[in-house]
Amino acid sequence: MQLKDKTVLITGGASGIGKIMGRLMLERQAKVIIWDINQEGIDTTIADFSNLGNISGYKVDVSNIQNIQDTAIKVKQDHGNVDVLINNAGIIVGEYFHDHSTADIIKTMEINANAPMLITAEFLKEMLQQNSGHICNIASSGGLISNPKMSVYAASKWSLIGWSDSLRLEMRKLKKNVNVTTIMPYYINTGMFDGVQSKIPILDPEAASLTIVKAIEKNKKMVTIPGYIYRVTRFGQAIMSVNVFDWFTGSVLGIYSTMEHFTGRKK
Repeated sequence: MQLKDKTVLITGGASGIGKIMGRLMLERQAKVIIWDINQEGIDTTIADFSNLGNISGYKVDVSNIQNIQDTAIKVKQDHGNVDVLINNAGIIVGEYFHDHSTADIIKTMEINANAPMLITAEFLKEMLQQNSGHICNIASSGGLISNPKMSVYAASKWSLIGWSDSLRLEMRKLKKNVNVTTIMPYYINTGMFDGVQSKIPILDPEAASLTIVKAIEKNKKMVTIPGYIYRVTRFGQAIMSVNVFDWFTGSVLGIYSTMEHFTGRKK
């Protein structure tokens, strides 16, 4: 996909990889719209990048359906159709399941699993009408493999992967030129996963963001970062018993202990 002159909407676009992807899109001469719950972050991002091109922002709580629908209407009124939608906003609690509050569980699912579907529903109709568009969903390698202290987060990302790739198949079945890319990164060093300790290298946010943007440009279907994560997990699950896979993942790769010292982004 040629990104020049395309209108790109990024949720969670005022920090982390969302902010970096916004800059990369502006460098490709796209028109960028960011959604974020943090107004100060929106203002800072626009101030940082306004010299690069056309960027605007909206304060949105993506766990609020009415807020999503009202802001989507305003975006269409202000900017017309969205060509590229990047569902990037996400949260993690990082505790054992029994320590999650009811609010923790509901909010995680609302933001990580429900919001991408509800936001896409607001913009997909126009993409279908013009028979062009791209939807990129930022899931997680946590959607491929179970992990202690990530149970609800993993559930939300497993959900996102299943919906995202099903949507891709629906677009193909309908012969529509609306592409869907599902991204499954390992831990990214943005602050969201502060305290994580890993034998597998934690991802650089700049490099990860560039990989995602290039995946959109190349109309990739499913992308893990690093690329071997999908092959290792799926192949291992296919040929190993549960006990052997647990040993390999927990003891050899050390994944099951990565969240032991998790602190997360400071509020």
